[in-house]
Parts: sequence; structure tokens; C-alpha cells
Amino acid sequence: MVVKEKKYDVKDLELASKGKLRIEWADNQMPVLKMIRERFEKDRPLKDVRLSACLHVTTETANLMRTLKAGGADVTLCASNPLSTQDDVASSLVEDYDIPVFAINGEDNDTYYEHIDAALDHHPQITMDDGADVISRIHSKRPEQAAEVIGGTEETTTGVIRLNSMAKQKVLLYPIVAVNEAKTKHLFDNRYGTGQSTIDGILRATNILFAGKTVVVFGYGMCGLGVATRATGMGANVIVVEVDPLKALQAVMDGHRVMPAKEAAAIGDVFISVTGDMHVMRGEHFELMKDGAILANSGHFDVEIDIGALEKLAKGKRAIREFVEEYTLSDNRRINLLAQGRLVNLAAAEGHPASVMDMSFANQALAAEFIYKNAKTLDNTVYTVPEEIDKEIARLKLASMGQNIEKLTPEQEKYLSSWEMGT
Repeated sequence: MVVKEKKYDVKDLELASKGKLRIEWADNQMPVLKMIRERFEKDRPLKDVRLSACLHVTTETANLMRTLKAGGADVTLCASNPLSTQDDVASSLVEDYDIPVFAINGEDNDTYYEHIDAALDHHPQITMDDGADVISRIHSKRPEQAAEVIGGTEETTTGVIRLNSMAKQKVLLYPIVAVNEAKTKHLFDNRYGTGQSTIDGILRATNILFAGKTVVVFGYGMCGLGVATRATGMGANVIVVEVDPLKALQAVMDGHRVMPAKEAAAIGDVFISVTGDMHVMRGEHFELMKDGAILANSGHFDVEIDIGALEKLAKGKRAIREFVEEYTLSDNRRINLLAQGRLVNLAAAEGHPASVMDMSFANQALAAEFIYKNAKTLDNTVYTVPEEIDKEIARLKLASMGQNIEKLTPEQEKYLSSWEMGT
């Protein structure tokens, strides 16, 4: 049981030295966040602000925590997913950087929420979420703490959907900046990060050959687009399952087949869900799948695959590889579930590459600064990241890559801002 006096709960502090090296490696791939950290060390824009973050405990998150602390924040971190925690990183944050962390890879559901409560025992003034679990916990179990919070941030699509619903119903108790909606986040993290890391997780879990496989991608937002693009690049034949006609049309124009889930279930080899919704793969689909079908989720929570329905259909299961559970159905067909239906890119691999998380976490750091500076003028609703922050992050990223962009001439600026010049 976590108590208020406890300063951390990690697996083993002796893992810290390994974690520190990995944090430093990731830091070398995160030049934008490093530049922000250098400014934060000088300006201390978050001096004495209590901040509780519920994020995937990875090397990239560690460098975000270092940046926030450099800015003067009093930070605490807990995990946003029981299987995404890198135990060596959690230990290093405690041992080497004196940052309280409450996260253990594989923790059970009760421990997961005990850790969230431990982060909330910090009495944060700013919250930082990946999936809105801290915000939900405050609103449902600890509403008296909401008055202490000046604002929060949200990292992912699923969390933003939840928070927009709360704002619409006028039950949101403090303002939120939707980091996921920043262009320098979702156009890169969601597309390139999810695309690469999802394939990486599936390959590490299974060691299958993608070339020649039929890969079914559920959802064609930026995450689904990224996964489909990477699978196609590896020689797979991609089918997209989508409910939005515009996204479905985009998938067709991108060269993919589009069809309902039941049709895809009968012909797919690998099924990947990136929707943010629940039960997109269900019993009616499992009953149609080939022997040896592989199921993976890279959306957010472990609800996208109806595991309960799979359990009911199965006459037995076994762990056939570290991240693969083989379910045998009554007719002896085998269906393979990866990473217990949780995020395959984080559970079976290391999540997004640091160079793309550089921009996402730059948004988190600058959004926290924005909240602190503007808290008195913000309403209890969901805000997008200000455009000037988005563009500054893009500018810094380009500069770190040695890339320069063109500038408009005065004549061009005049042409774009006037109507008198005609055609």
C-alpha cells in the first residue's frame, strides 16, 4: 500500500545505472527538449510549481521530467500504462535525478491506481496526462483537490476525446491544454512514431515476415495512416477498417483496400487496432479468423480487443513467446494475442523513437509554462496548443536538423495579404 510519506515505488534501484545510460542516449536524440531545458535552467519559469505527471515511464519521459525540474517544478511521476514502464528508467529517475516515481512494469490494477493516488498525494497545481487517468481520478474520487489545480495537459487522442466530452457536459473542473492537437505532436508522433514503433513491437514479439502478409489496420487517423504506411513499405498488403467516410476515402486513395471488419477478419493475417475505441475486434470477428491470426493493439487502453470474448471462445491458451499468448479455439484454430492486448509498441518494444518524442515533450514542457503564465485567464475547457508554440517547436526542430526554410519577399507578402492586385 502506498502511503503519503513514501517517496517512490519502483522495482529495483540497482537498475539505475543502466537506466541512466539509456536516458542519456535518448537525450542525444532530443535536441529541442534540450534547448528548452537550457532556457528553463536559466529562467526557472515553473519555480516551486507542484506538477504530477501520469505518462509512460520511458527514457523520453525521463528527459521531460528533467526539463520540468530544471524549470523549477516540483515533479512526481506515475505510469499511464502497467506494461509500458521501463524499470531501469524509473529507478534512475529516483536514484540519479531525485524525482519521485511510482511505477513498476506489470503492476496489477490495484497497484496502478495506488500509484496514481500517490502522485495525487503530491497535491499538484499542474497535472500531465496520457489518457486522462489523473484527471478522471481527481474528478471521480478526489474532487476536493480540483481547486488546487490551475491546469493540466493531455498527451493522447483518447484522453482528448474524454476531456472534450467533460468540457461539453460542463463537468471539467480545471483547464486543459490538448498537447495531442498540436501539429508538431500529432502529425509526427502519431504518424511516424506510432507507425514505426508498432511494427517494431510486433516484430520483437513475433519475428514474423511482413512481406506478403495481409495486414488489417483498424482506424485511419494519423496513427493508422502511419502503421499502414510502414506495413506497406515492408511488403504487406494492407486492408483498412474505418467508420469515417473521409478517412476511408483517404485510405483508398493511398492504395489500400477498405472493407467492414467481418470481411477483413476472414482474410487477414495480422490485425492492428489504432482507434481509441473499445471492442473493435470482437467474438464475431475471432470466429472468422484464420488459424495463426495475430492480434495487436496500438491505440491506448487494453479495450480495443475484446479479450473477454476471446477467452470465452477458447478451450485453452498458453504463453508461446514472451509477449504472445496463443488461444486455441474449439475447432483447433489458434489466435495469437500480443502484449495482453495492451500497447504493443510499449509493452513489447520501447515506444516511439526519442527524436519524434522530442517534439511531443517539447509541447508538454511549453504547455506547462503556458498554463502557469496564463492560469488566471483560462476557463475550465480544453485548449489547443497556441500556434506560436507549435511553430517555435517546428523551427527549433528544423534548426537542430540543419535545415533552413525560404522567406517571403515583401512583394509576396503584399500579394498574399491584398485583393487589389487581382490575377
